[in-house]
Amino acid sequence: MASMIVISTTAVPDHVRGALSRWLIEPAPGLYVGTVSGRVRDELWSAVSGCVGDGAAVCISPADNEQGFTIRTAGQRRRVPMDFDGLQLIRFLPSELG
Repeated sequence: MASMIVISTTAVPDHVRGALSRWLIEPAPGLYVGTVSGRVRDELWSAVSGCVGDGAAVCISPADNEQGFTIRTAGQRRRVPMDFDGLQLIRFLPSELG
């Protein structure tokens, strides 16, 4: 069954953006939205997470849990999802002082 997904990318290679735009629309730079099957969602995420390089990506998709969605991330981000008694919450990593 098809369901809506949202993928946000930051500083990913152009070929990753091209692959995403084949299946999803890009209403804002680096933000992709669409309705795809679970198989297509998993294949897209596999391609994105395998090629993110120095960039970062987040995928939000429906799930059968209390929140109704799940969050997947790839690459280095300051915001890291963590499980807290079955809820996905966002943990902020300390910013590096330079």
